[in-house]
Amino acid sequence: MPELPEMETYKTLLQQLIGGKVITGVEINREKSINVSKQEFTRQILNQKIETIDRRAKYLIFHLENGACLLLHLMLGGWMFYGTKEDKPDRTVQVRLSFGDRHLYFIGLRLGYLHLFTPEMIKSELQNIGPEPLDPNFSTDAFLVIMKGKRGGLKTTLMKQEVIAGIGNRYSDEILWHAQLLPDRKIDELDQEALIRLYNSIKFILQQAIQNGGYMGSLFNGDNKTGGYKMLVHGLEGEACPRCGTPIVKVEISSRKTYFCENCQH
Repeated sequence: MPELPEMETYKTLLQQLIGGKVITGVEINREKSINVSKQEFTRQILNQKIETIDRRAKYLIFHLENGACLLLHLMLGGWMFYGTKEDKPDRTVQVRLSFGDRHLYFIGLRLGYLHLFTPEMIKSELQNIGPEPLDPNFSTDAFLVIMKGKRGGLKTTLMKQEVIAGIGNRYSDEILWHAQLLPDRKIDELDQEALIRLYNSIKFILQQAIQNGGYMGSLFNGDNKTGGYKMLVHGLEGEACPRCGTPIVKVEISSRKTYFCENCQH
């Protein structure tokens, strides 16, 4: 599932590719991927210019010229591709937005969606999401306040969107490895030094992932930005820990596959 770094990468690239462009065509192949009828969806977005694209947590928000917004959540298995009909991957497309002879394909939206909302509805939809971890206002002190009184496990808490926005299964593993903390440690067991180390690792790993374009594949042919981040522990069961060489282990925590080093994470 795409997390904060992947959606931030998509936001930056899509702003360059379709920002300021007019939607010249709409195709809906799976009505469950949208939240209104095909006719209403098309009526409100066709011939509208995309003014800006924002990210909030794991969502993208497409702001249209008429004030309407498209809220995208790719969920598990969802991805996007931008290009001509000849470039399109041989995959089932749930939604297609056209910009002249180029198209933005939404693929794998079995759980994901592209919903049409007003700005007020967007605000309501996202009101319970926690702070953005790379926001300048997300200081060490702000993080310590958020963690105060929390009693859950580290991995589970990092993944709660109402606590901190945008961190999911993959990057929680990467962050905890970098902070040298076990994923099942309880937050209330940590001293301030360990919490500050965790805070610094959140910032570092997410920034590194964004700089390297996240882990997902190319958004368009010739795209050399996306997919450059190489996981340190997630998905690497049995491989050597990059820090100490001990084989990475895999367990399940809250039904999530979790990867860590049992030697250098404490």
